[in-house]
Amino acid sequence: MAEPLPLPALVDQHCHGVLRDDLSDERFESLLTESDAPAAPGTGFFDTQLGFAVRRWCPPLLGLYPHCSPGRYLARRRELGAGEVNRRLLRAAGIGVFLVDTGLPGELTTPWELATAAGGTGHEIVRLERLAEDVAGRLSDPGSFGTAVRRAVDEAARTAVGFKSIAAYRCGLDLDPTPPTEAEVRAAAVRWSDSQNSQNSRDGQDSRDTVRRLTDPVLVRHLLWCAARTGLPLQLHTGFGDPDLTLHRSDPLLLTDFVRAVRPTGCTLVLLHCYPYHRGAAYLAHAFPHVYADVGLSLGYTGVRAQAVLAEFLELAPFGKLLFSTDAHGLAELYLVGVRLFRRALGALLSRWVAQGDWSRRDAERVAVLIAADNARRVYGLGPGSAAIG
Repeated sequence: MAEPLPLPALVDQHCHGVLRDDLSDERFESLLTESDAPAAPGTGFFDTQLGFAVRRWCPPLLGLYPHCSPGRYLARRRELGAGEVNRRLLRAAGIGVFLVDTGLPGELTTPWELATAAGGTGHEIVRLERLAEDVAGRLSDPGSFGTAVRRAVDEAARTAVGFKSIAAYRCGLDLDPTPPTEAEVRAAAVRWSDSQNSQNSRDGQDSRDTVRRLTDPVLVRHLLWCAARTGLPLQLHTGFGDPDLTLHRSDPLLLTDFVRAVRPTGCTLVLLHCYPYHRGAAYLAHAFPHVYADVGLSLGYTGVRAQAVLAEFLELAPFGKLLFSTDAHGLAELYLVGVRLFRRALGALLSRWVAQGDWSRRDAERVAVLIAADNARRVYGLGPGSAAIG
């Protein structure tokens, strides 16, 4: 295939806001890793596949040569200012729709600010655990948590296009797949409140001034089932993440019984990230009609190896069940890199298969559009897309 595959304006089905302010060198590099520790002595987090990809793809948008030094790149970034850098990189990425998880802390752009900077549109994905913690912080009676959070989920469903859970972080995916009873939820909520109050008392804090971290598996299950019953898609973190995660408990195959149990509700499950368990995620998408898999995070962090990882996703996942995303957070660079690596990897794979005679060009173009945008538009009810951007 001599010509590049035509792609529509992409739908980034899982991402986060970017920081509005100029960043120190240290803060910038901290956003190139999932680690919470310094880089190895004598190196930095630019010395990674993701760091090299940033230096390959982003400098030309700031008026620099590819592969310029990290110091030169960061100095130029400060010269232009965060607002101008964000605008240049986001517009160059070619993303038309952003589905933004708004559950992360920090001064991040809203879905609408992000979309405006990029010249696209934005929608909210509501993070269940953050929603539940906000609800709990307003309750005087912890026994009413189950009902209150169900109402909050239903209310959020009126404006959001989907929900997300980080159960993998909070209790692991090896949880009881069945919905808990009202009595179980009530007892767990009281335990959670009592535990929080005891900790606050020991620390000399007012419970109203602290963030309640939801880790109880009964309450997490309640959240999952509340979301499943709204009819909106439910995103689930699986695989790779920061050190708060116990990786083997984030294997998407641990969700198999939950996948079976939730199927009668009609809820669509979207498995995020997946790496290094992406082949298992592809199997679940293959075997169950309501399961989809996402390539976000996997491709950015694997850099020049993104083609190999994407090929493994495509071994078993039906082509109508795979979704593009960047999982960009904090840095506009992560949007541009996520898009460039995705387009290169997908284009190279499909070009090779067409050249070998295994696929037709027409089929390759159709599959590219499905993964880039149309699958997400169908899953989230976004309607038809815009014209191809080349």
